[in-house]
Amino acid sequence: METNPLKTHTWVPLTLQSESETILQVLRAENEYLIDENGEYWLDAISSWWTKIFGHRHPKLMSALKEQMEVLDHVMLAGNIHEPAENLSKKILELTDFDFKKVFYSDNGSNAVEIALKLVLQYHKNSPDPNDTKRSKFLVFTDSYHGDSIGAMNVSGQNYFNRVFGELRFPTDELKAPNCLVCPWGKKVDTCSVECLEKAEESFSKENYAGVVIEPLLFGANGMVFYEPKFLSRLRELTMKYSTLLIFDEVFTGMGRLGNYFAYQKANVKPDLIAMAKGLTGGVLPLAATLVSEKVYERFITDDPYKSFFHAHTMTGNPLACSVGLAAISILESEGLEFVKKLELKLKLRSKALENKLGNKIQNPRVMGGVFAFEWNEQIAEDEYLNPVGKRIKKELAKHRVLVRPLGRTIYITPPYTISDLALDKIFFALESLEHL
Repeated sequence: METNPLKTHTWVPLTLQSESETILQVLRAENEYLIDENGEYWLDAISSWWTKIFGHRHPKLMSALKEQMEVLDHVMLAGNIHEPAENLSKKILELTDFDFKKVFYSDNGSNAVEIALKLVLQYHKNSPDPNDTKRSKFLVFTDSYHGDSIGAMNVSGQNYFNRVFGELRFPTDELKAPNCLVCPWGKKVDTCSVECLEKAEESFSKENYAGVVIEPLLFGANGMVFYEPKFLSRLRELTMKYSTLLIFDEVFTGMGRLGNYFAYQKANVKPDLIAMAKGLTGGVLPLAATLVSEKVYERFITDDPYKSFFHAHTMTGNPLACSVGLAAISILESEGLEFVKKLELKLKLRSKALENKLGNKIQNPRVMGGVFAFEWNEQIAEDEYLNPVGKRIKKELAKHRVLVRPLGRTIYITPPYTISDLALDKIFFALESLEHL
């Protein structure tokens, strides 16, 4: 059943508050499906904002939640520790082969990024070098999105998500983001020399940046933009040369979405900090983490309270969420990455068939891990999130009970790693129906 946001007591986010806007009333869920109150099954083609990596209500995750509920539901993490948090921290660090030293918990991707930003700033404030303590500016990229809280918004590219809040922004330098499918510099992947970072090197030589923030290999919410690992390799060289900390926002890409546990492993480029969330509990409970390298952590080992990191959230490291997170990683280790590998092959096969079917109606069909995206070849408005092309396509796919959230004219699917072949075929059948548009 569909209703509109004016009829609800809840302010439905990222939805126009208008009678013309329709929202789906969901009653329950199972596997890759959402079920409305009429009993109709809707295919969750984007894993409920990329979180349901093993589908809805996975039995192992539900079991972990029920077991933990009988032992410890919550305790503040300030001045305390509990087994679920400690076990999950150790397991996350094991996934990185202990490339990182500590795990700092929060409850969503924006907060995980905020924590990384504050750590970067205080890392420099704690420096014994007086010149280092003056570092405060961040270098960011145009197509990036890191969240809607003030700090995360500030290190995102200026766009429709944050433009209206310009008065809240702190100073950053913004560079053109790479796009290896449609290179803004007109280069080819095989022969380019990462010319897209020449401007960055100029910027580094003029400004002592505190940190650089980037989504590794894929800019998500701003169009599923793919780019090559050599960009990150060169960026890492620059940050090390100029003593600038590097943050990877793996809120989307962490937990296996691109085929490795983390995108930094796929790129073979290690940052100083990582923000992760989304799939950490398989979408069951809110949980996020900021992974901190030994280099960064060591600067906070002190008896001086003014050099300590005073930051926490009320529900930080909630035992229920941590227990489910531990179960999610267990699934990821035992079979999750194999699921992603198979899913990637299935997406590539179906992508070719879709391209043959729709021809020049679509542009830049692409697959990486468990992500498939393309642009609809119709530019009738500014190519941003609110482009009406996306809304029209969403409505068309809803006729087939397939749920998507296009990014302007960028259409993408990020299904659960465990999606059945039948369900995947249904998604692509719905996409093929766009032929008549």
